[in-house]
Amino acid sequence: MPGVADYLIARMRAAGVRTLFGLPGGGGNLDLIQAAGRAGLPFVLTATETGSAIAAIAQAEITGAPGACITTLGPGAASVVNGVACAKLERAPLLVITDSQVSDALFEHQRIDHHALLAPVVKWSGSLAPPNGHKSIDTAFAQLAAGTPGPVHLDCPADFESSVFKGWRVPEHPKIDEPLNPPAFLPDYCSAPKPLLIVGLASRRSDDDVSGIRSACKRLKIPALVTYKAKGVIPDDHPWFGGVFTHGLIEQKLIEQSSLLIGVGFDPVEILPRPWKYPQPVLSFSSWELPTDHVPFAHQHVNDIGETMTWVARWMVMSQWNVEDVRLSVDTARSAVRFAGADDPETLTAQTVVAAAAARFAGQARVTVDAGAHMLPAMMLWPASEPNEMLISNGLSTMGFALPAAIGAGLLDRSRPVVALIGDGGLLICMGELATLVRERLKVIVLVLNDSSLSLIEIKQQARKLPPAGVALGDLNWSRIAEGFGIRAWAVRTPVELEHALDAAAAIDGPSLIDATIDRTNYPDIMKAIRG
Repeated sequence: MPGVADYLIARMRAAGVRTLFGLPGGGGNLDLIQAAGRAGLPFVLTATETGSAIAAIAQAEITGAPGACITTLGPGAASVVNGVACAKLERAPLLVITDSQVSDALFEHQRIDHHALLAPVVKWSGSLAPPNGHKSIDTAFAQLAAGTPGPVHLDCPADFESSVFKGWRVPEHPKIDEPLNPPAFLPDYCSAPKPLLIVGLASRRSDDDVSGIRSACKRLKIPALVTYKAKGVIPDDHPWFGGVFTHGLIEQKLIEQSSLLIGVGFDPVEILPRPWKYPQPVLSFSSWELPTDHVPFAHQHVNDIGETMTWVARWMVMSQWNVEDVRLSVDTARSAVRFAGADDPETLTAQTVVAAAAARFAGQARVTVDAGAHMLPAMMLWPASEPNEMLISNGLSTMGFALPAAIGAGLLDRSRPVVALIGDGGLLICMGELATLVRERLKVIVLVLNDSSLSLIEIKQQARKLPPAGVALGDLNWSRIAEGFGIRAWAVRTPVELEHALDAAAAIDGPSLIDATIDRTNYPDIMKAIRG
């Protein structure tokens, strides 16, 4: 008779989970892997527990359904914490399942309190221990579907299958068509002469939300800034695309011209931790309630974003923005980043690498971006036309994100290439996932911006007039390392070599790596242009 493992996997399938990632232990998750196999849910072995969580997060962001990963007990649970924290601050639904000791065991070996360990970074934590494992599963999926998206945790003892229950079935959750609930405060602001949208991560979850935002911008002639996570909700070539919002310098002039700021799916977790100094009223249209201690929202409307934007388009008056002024602002910002400190056209910089890769792959490939100094030009210069074409860790901003995220994305669509933009420091953290690329034969192009330093930290040392210390990585031959994993690779130092390598990588039906040695000396100029 099908038991708890089969029920849990059936609930995953019904919720839209596409892959189960992780590193198995010797306990209950072996039963889960077998149940997944019976149900046709792929299990993918990763090199690290954090990598498994991040790969699952990438799938959750792209599909809108939960991601899922498993770990062994003790060290496995401890190792996955960074990935679970990433899911919390990226607002990604993630089910993380840890092995645990038998429910009544008295042994101390490898025993740590998984619930206490994960409590600060999960929405809820429960156990599959008999006899109520199925009830814990129901609660876990209810938590995944409720409120602010984030991770939930289930502890899985080796004896969890002993609580067999009869006659189970996966509950149906029909879509409930809620009536339009117009924002009661909107009439007070509908005559604002120059409203400006700040479009954030919650806006990319459905086609209706995206089309509603785009239609409102077009109909009312309202420009929209997008956060890193919302790149593509408003395409870069849209006439009312206003640029990227980071809470830095680069978008400041456009904001200063506005009379009203409207956050659409915008969550303060996405922006730089600086005091909010803009005097305009700020409204929020989102799918969940937001704190007001950082961004002082005057009013919040928690409802379906697409439906809310129909009211915005219907009630607000045509703005007084000039589209040419908006386009000029965007072009000026891009130029400020593109040419910041770039003096020698024959030397590779982060900007030239991003620009060349974007010219070759933007629009056809998904791109994942790691944390580090290179993310600044990447997010400004790589154009996106659809939501989730660019994936980045922005809430946690964790290094080692781009490669496992590329694995998760690549598994969803093997016909579409993925470009992983990653620094040498980030790749050191998740290097073992190169083996996962090979094992799964994914068409992922790992583009390493190799500058032999933790450059973003070095910039901050320079800003404080401190000598560089603890940031030198040494010279690493990433092309040789990749070849050791069985990956085709190229080492490049000039724009011409880079162009040839990009063309060669595009022709390979499988993983590849380009080791691009870059000049990092212009990073302070890029930082100043974007953040001030």
